[in-house]
Amino acid sequence: MRRFDDEDLTGAEFRECDLSRVRMVGVVMQDAEIDGLVTNLVVNGVDVMPYVEAELDRRHPVRVLIRSDRPDDLREAWRRLQDDWARTAERVRAMPGGSEHRGVDGEWSMVQTLRHLVFVHDSWFRRCVLGLTEPFTAFGLGPDDVMEREDDLDPSAQPRLDEVLAVRRRQGAEVEAWLAGVTPDRLAQVAPVPDDDRWPPYAAGRTVRQCLGTVLNEEWAHHGFCVRDLDKLGRPTLSR
Repeated sequence: MRRFDDEDLTGAEFRECDLSRVRMVGVVMQDAEIDGLVTNLVVNGVDVMPYVEAELDRRHPVRVLIRSDRPDDLREAWRRLQDDWARTAERVRAMPGGSEHRGVDGEWSMVQTLRHLVFVHDSWFRRCVLGLTEPFTAFGLGPDDVMEREDDLDPSAQPRLDEVLAVRRRQGAEVEAWLAGVTPDRLAQVAPVPDDDRWPPYAAGRTVRQCLGTVLNEEWAHHGFCVRDLDKLGRPTLSR
């Protein structure tokens, strides 16, 4: 266990770190930001996560639909998520040229984010929900180790926004068509994950609903990240 005593961590950034069971005692934390998978966060003796989750549900009602097991709710969740992305695509087109390729604070650009969701679809929907073994879309963007391991993926790809959106439309239609006929029994079945060593390696044994949930959650979370960064790009200090 690493221990930090009387350290000045002002301005520090922890990226892709596992901070499970971290204890912060006698700390000063002002103007801090936490973004990630956070559960059971106790601040000064109060578990704050129920309040955070309730506020997120209030701001984003689609989250409630995403957690539902009812096919009608899942269909509506998908429709709302796709509508949100369509509006955001129109928004970035109205911004200064090249905004779709600009990242903020070391985060992915909008195009990179969409490329990641192309990869999520190929891996978690086509492979895990449908059980297909087709190659990944070449410009899909996954974790670094996956990009190095999967021959289908092209780490040097630099697709245009319209190219990525065209693939996204085809993938979106595929999910919509599947959701149109899905039943509760189908959702509860064990996902037909191919028996090979390709991504994702930890999906075996999950239900179809769980794998679909990964797709929906990724769509929602990354749209939030994208909007957050477009907001920053739109500020005068970043748009020059």
